[in-house]
Amino acid sequence: MESGKLYLVPTPIGNLKDITLRALETLQEADFIAAEDTRQTLKLLNHFEIKKSLISYHKFNEQIKSDKIIELLMEGKKVALVSDAGTPGISDPGSVIVQRCIEQMINFEVLPGATAITTALVYSGLDTTKFLFRGFLPRENKDRKVVTDELIQSQETLIFYEAPHRLIDTLKFLLETFGDRKIAVCRELTKIYEEIYRGSISEAVQHFEEKKPRGEFVLVLEGKKLEDIREEQREVWINLSIEEHILKYVNDGMNKKDAIKLVAKERELPKNEVYKFSTNI
Repeated sequence: MESGKLYLVPTPIGNLKDITLRALETLQEADFIAAEDTRQTLKLLNHFEIKKSLISYHKFNEQIKSDKIIELLMEGKKVALVSDAGTPGISDPGSVIVQRCIEQMINFEVLPGATAITTALVYSGLDTTKFLFRGFLPRENKDRKVVTDELIQSQETLIFYEAPHRLIDTLKFLLETFGDRKIAVCRELTKIYEEIYRGSISEAVQHFEEKKPRGEFVLVLEGKKLEDIREEQREVWINLSIEEHILKYVNDGMNKKDAIKLVAKERELPKNEVYKFSTNI
């Protein structure tokens, strides 16, 4: 029998009107719907008068239930996968079954649709040309620091998810780690009580200490400014001679030609002038 097909179907992140016609059609035609929370999905299906057999599929049973779904697909069934809200696989179950489908050469289709990431990014007013999404930060500071150490020099706009009871603690951690950068704190996107707070991180801390956080949050954090990076780099070599500056990069593993080019750029000097100080290196 020809294998069936898996459909990853984004669902609204708040406003039910954000469901697409294609998503509704796919849910109507599916033989089974795999849902992160069947109770939550039932509300959506009942609203649109869709009646289907549901399979519980969440992070605690993802591995086992993937086997069941693969069996259904091999029998020729159509299975739609949905999360509570947004796109399956983005901070929600979905990546495991996708990998299994690729391994088994089973067809799957990813529908475009609602996601809090791009909605919050555009709302933020920060740079949208390049960004990094890191989902929920770990709970423990030592684990969070491992993540933020990778990001602290990034010029990309940074996007995180956060729960209300952890928001203030996370904002304080970001302030301590990244300094007082610009941030947009997006609450309850697309819902009745949607709120976008824009300001510095310290201002956001004060705002949410005065106004108890409620709902789900997306944090959009300004990336590191190029001028700040250049200033930090300048502080590294400001007390070095030109020869010592070249030697520093050579000792770090850079070839002499590239080291001369970089030193010339950082000191805003002609390359041939810098080259004169490299003859003994």
